[in-house]
Amino acid sequence: MSTIATSVVSPLTTTDAQSASSALSTSTDSAVQVTPQGGVLEGSNPATYDLQNPIIIFIIQAIIIITFCRILHWPLSKIRQPRVIAEVIGGIILGPSVMMRIPGFQEAIFPTAANSNLNLVANIGLVLFLFLVGLEVNMTLFCKNWRIASAVGLAGMILPFGLGCAIAWGIYDEFRGDLGTVPISFGLYMLFIGTALSITAFPVLCRILTELKLLGTPVGVTVLAAGVANDVTGWILLALCVALVNNGSGLIALYVLLTCIGWILFLVFAVKPVFHWYLRRTGSIQNGPTQTAVCVTLVLVLFSAFFTAIIGVHPIFGAFVIGLICPHEGGFAIKLTEKIEDLVTVLFLPLYFAYSGLSTNIGLLNDAITWAYVIGIIAVAFAGKIVGGTLAAKSCKLFWRESFTIGVLMSCKGLVELIVLNIGLQAKILSTRTFTMFVVMALITTFATTPLVSFLYPPWYQKKLQSWKNGETDWDGNHIALEAVNDETSETSLEKLQTAQVQKLLVYLRLDSLPSLFTFINLMSGDRPIAKTKVHRNKSTLDSVPENGEAPDDVPKRPLEVHGLRILELTDRTSSVMKVSEGEYSYQDPVVNAFRTFAQLNNVAVSGAVSVVPEDSYTEVLNSHSSEYSSDLVLIPWSEPESHKEEAASVQDFSAHVQNTFCQKAIATATHNTAIFVNRGFGGAFAQEPSKVARTHSGISLCSNREAVVAPVADRSHHVYFPFFGGADDRAALRFVLQLALNSNVTLTVTHFTTPLQSPPLHSASGDGKQSEIDASQTSSGSKLDINERGSAMDLYSNPAQEDTALLHTLRDSLPAALQSRVVFADVSTTSPVVDCIDHAKQEIGQSPRNAGDLIVVGRGRHTSIHSSHSAVSPEQRKTLGIVAESIISNGVKGSVLVMHAGGREV
Repeated sequence: MSTIATSVVSPLTTTDAQSASSALSTSTDSAVQVTPQGGVLEGSNPATYDLQNPIIIFIIQAIIIITFCRILHWPLSKIRQPRVIAEVIGGIILGPSVMMRIPGFQEAIFPTAANSNLNLVANIGLVLFLFLVGLEVNMTLFCKNWRIASAVGLAGMILPFGLGCAIAWGIYDEFRGDLGTVPISFGLYMLFIGTALSITAFPVLCRILTELKLLGTPVGVTVLAAGVANDVTGWILLALCVALVNNGSGLIALYVLLTCIGWILFLVFAVKPVFHWYLRRTGSIQNGPTQTAVCVTLVLVLFSAFFTAIIGVHPIFGAFVIGLICPHEGGFAIKLTEKIEDLVTVLFLPLYFAYSGLSTNIGLLNDAITWAYVIGIIAVAFAGKIVGGTLAAKSCKLFWRESFTIGVLMSCKGLVELIVLNIGLQAKILSTRTFTMFVVMALITTFATTPLVSFLYPPWYQKKLQSWKNGETDWDGNHIALEAVNDETSETSLEKLQTAQVQKLLVYLRLDSLPSLFTFINLMSGDRPIAKTKVHRNKSTLDSVPENGEAPDDVPKRPLEVHGLRILELTDRTSSVMKVSEGEYSYQDPVVNAFRTFAQLNNVAVSGAVSVVPEDSYTEVLNSHSSEYSSDLVLIPWSEPESHKEEAASVQDFSAHVQNTFCQKAIATATHNTAIFVNRGFGGAFAQEPSKVARTHSGISLCSNREAVVAPVADRSHHVYFPFFGGADDRAALRFVLQLALNSNVTLTVTHFTTPLQSPPLHSASGDGKQSEIDASQTSSGSKLDINERGSAMDLYSNPAQEDTALLHTLRDSLPAALQSRVVFADVSTTSPVVDCIDHAKQEIGQSPRNAGDLIVVGRGRHTSIHSSHSAVSPEQRKTLGIVAESIISNGVKGSVLVMHAGGREV
């Protein structure tokens, strides 16, 4: 019995001892394997890859890739290259071609074991990016231009596909034995190569067309419409190719293809109506996507990507289809893109394309036959696209230059080509060597697109072609009926000047300037006709028709035509490009809609437009619109002050704004009369800032901190003060203030400042005809007038000055009776014109503090005979607005200021 007990206890004891020993060793090992919680403080190396904590090495890789690609893009952006060029070149430099040749670099930064994590994040970004590409594709553009889009799109795919199949024979025979490939049939290999050479990068095309300002031209419309067709067809071919690669049996591949088509039909006819109904129900289309709507959309993207992946098609195809079914009404696609694009383009995409570069090894292109195939691939890529696109465009009756430009644009490969190549590399259709060959081709074709298009379709040719199509010039650039135009414009009688008014106004729209612009345009539109008492149509009688055929007396006059132009900065964001490509965006912009509604309700004929251009092109766009609409005046609002204070120090906020540079360029290149409007309470006083509670006092409730109700403006009058010094700018301003005075709410004071000399003029005795310089010492000791011009002093009394005085007196004597009670002319003789002007302005302005705001109109002045006696508070502001306007603003004169600059149309 004791033996049995011993034999029973003994095994249990032995087992327990072994278990305890095993547990102790396991706990000891686990204690050793746990990552030190102190990190670098305990001496751990953060660059060492840890399978249990891979985030550290991923953060290091992401920081290096993003920073390096951004730095590399800066010089490339100067030559108008897209960001994908910098990202791929950055990956190539970080990869085995350059940096990985440094001993220890790959093991420390890009260890092979960590590639799976980088690849996972990069592919998630790729799925989201293809969803953005689908959002960017607007099928409406294709439907409106389906004839030329189909011709250019198909010709731009068939010829490159055929040439790709031809060169695929040589590549297949030469490189099919490379490591990293799977044995596939030549037919499948040919299908993939043909697809890779026939595809066009639609997202990069949009950016190139936008930056070169070609979207509104026949070239831009044709390329975008053809790019839509090319893009959709290319992804379908790629899905077919991947399905054939993933399924060895042709029957299985057919099932995959049919299932994919069924999934697309299900999304279009079943999911799309429900999805759109949900978006309208939640107000996401009208007011922008809600957070729940964004969540639902991304879930659809991920599920569609999941479904296409499990049936043997790449996940990006499912995400692309979801992007296609998203609505574009109300700017939904643009607003949704704005919410997710930064994370994708800043973080995910650089990782993906840099990862592509890490798979590129330029060192494998190490023999003559390889480089011969590289050159052949590049030649086929260029020739197929350019020849096919050019012939198709020419067949649609475009000019040869336009056709060649379309062909060059269609040859752009960009990031879509790199996505296709990466799919081929992952599917082991391409080896690393052939992948590198095609990456070189994609870089060269993308890099060459912008310079080739700039050479083939320069701005001067676009203007020449547009003028010829409009019938303004012949093909040699000569204006049609030029003599008749010259004869008409040579009539400069006083009657024409007196009756000329601003009928067409171009306004540069800014959100912060809308209230003052509304008031200003309301004044320019004149008095509104008295509304007749309305009578119900059932009780009204027909108006009698005069027997002699004369028009009735109450025919409304021709309304003021105002064109509002809103300029937005073109950025690298996809949403910025979509605003340009979607032509109906101007009907969705809230600033333009508010401006259009106000103008229609105030007897003003109105139109509006939105231009999305780079910041350095603002002035060019403004001048082109003023020429297109034959504007009499271009109105540019100066930036609003940040703090609404009456002290002169707050005025310095104006000059610090970047719009100062824009105004300088606009004036320097102006071809029409241009006015800069500095708002300082025009249309009513500025809103009061909320009161602040000192820390030493107790807090106040939110209710007591509410903004007080502002009563409507009871006195809607405006007083306008205009100092007249003479010159082209002042003559334009004089005509303008007299038009403002036609409004019964306006009173006007016109002060003519004359500056006679106290000493007799001196003449030059030199025989060469040079004229003496008149120094300020020739004037009286109390004079503050400085004359630095070279010329005879008698020029001050020459015809221009006499004509200005005669014009002013003629207009004063012929003033209509309706204006005589509201307009006052005064003559002031002075030797310090700027100082006296400021004194008179302080007396005239601000006398009715409860009115709707006073206005000072001044000519900018391009003469040097008048100088201020004090130094400029803001030299840059003086350079833009002129001496008189800057002196008025910096000396604290109340009231808004409008600075007039006479352009080429000044009479």
